[in-house]
Amino acid sequence: MCYHLVPRVAKNYTILLFSLFFYAWGAMDFVGILLVASVANFYIVRSMHTAASHQKRYLFASTVLNLGLLLYFKYANFFVGNFNAALKSMGVEEVSWTSVALPIGISFYTFQTITYAVDVYRKENEPLQKLTDYLLYILSFPQMIAGPIVRYGTVAKDITGRKEVIDDKLLGFYRFSIGLAKKVLIANYLGKQADLIMDADIHCIDGSQAWIGILAYTFQIYFDFAGYSDMAIGMGRMIGFKFPENFDSPYTSRSITEFWRRWHITLGNFMRDYLYIPLGGNKNQWKNRVYVNLTVVFLISGFWHGASWNFVLWGAFHGLFLVLDRLFLKKFLDKIGPFAIVLTFFVVMMGWVFFRIENVDHLIAYFGKLFAGSWSEIHVISQFWLPLIVAVIFSFITLFGFGKKLGHYFFKKEQFSIVEHGALTLSLGLLFYLSVSVVISSGFNPFIYYRF
Repeated sequence: MCYHLVPRVAKNYTILLFSLFFYAWGAMDFVGILLVASVANFYIVRSMHTAASHQKRYLFASTVLNLGLLLYFKYANFFVGNFNAALKSMGVEEVSWTSVALPIGISFYTFQTITYAVDVYRKENEPLQKLTDYLLYILSFPQMIAGPIVRYGTVAKDITGRKEVIDDKLLGFYRFSIGLAKKVLIANYLGKQADLIMDADIHCIDGSQAWIGILAYTFQIYFDFAGYSDMAIGMGRMIGFKFPENFDSPYTSRSITEFWRRWHITLGNFMRDYLYIPLGGNKNQWKNRVYVNLTVVFLISGFWHGASWNFVLWGAFHGLFLVLDRLFLKKFLDKIGPFAIVLTFFVVMMGWVFFRIENVDHLIAYFGKLFAGSWSEIHVISQFWLPLIVAVIFSFITLFGFGKKLGHYFFKKEQFSIVEHGALTLSLGLLFYLSVSVVISSGFNPFIYYRF
């Protein structure tokens, strides 16, 4: 509301002020660190742009600063913990260590600072002239915590000279309402069921419960993360920014290769442009180097998601299937038609077991329950079936012609008639009201990706 009331000259300052307040609300102890690092980044990149030579040194300094923050805050506990475990196994006294708290959204912050520095270094975009504009890009509250990853070139013009129209505000509201409903009306209820099973003593669940647990989590993580992305895109649209899409019906994919073109699209694009291609990508005289590159990228992608071995295993799992796609699996999947969707969905669901369960022993035992556990009568919470049915419908609806039209209407159409705006405002306004009512009546339930 404040943003729409202030004069144009104050709009960026208003967004920045509320972004700092938003972040401080969740992680007050880290605001100063991010501000100091961001200011340093701004001047390093500006110096790199104006320097007559040695630009790579400035880029290196910026990268070291950003990755250094990420490595310390996100991975220091992991490395020290594993080092101490190795010492203990050799009978050597462990190193004393005070655990480091994880700033929320640190990975997304790091990605955006890197894209800014690299894009300016590559001469793809001019650097921002005002420090406050740079802080706005880095710390913008709609997408800072869990993406989408917004590359500098995507919003460079919007930061300094965006045009705001009433249609954008309405379209943003529609998208925000849909995203909020995905989170609180679907993901949260599925999450309750997943938590009851996947956090339980592994010896106290059977095969039927194990399958219900991972099925619930499979749809929970999609609607939770896609819901946040929709909310971020919607909020951005309401204030004049057009953030990139982050999901495109990923569970309708016919291969893991296609899945990664549809799931967390901005992460996939980042890994491709800033890691896979610099490693050599597909263009290498040594054919097997492509498979090495894919494996390295997905090991890093898995480790980026969390400082735990299960995430490394999850990255390796997806990297393996990407390599298999290139070797022979993609040709096989192309031949079996719609069954490729079923097989790919099954592989993705098995991957979520790695992602969800951090304890490796528990993880192995869970797979045992899935494939060798006894089955009994299925018992679920009362709010499980309806959200699951809705989740399944909207996950696969784009496989059908009317579903594609429906998806295009709500997510891609840019212009509506006055009558359509009236109907959408009323219907999605009611959906927004229902979602807010559920939020008010329930406890705090954070987004899954806020901790990444």
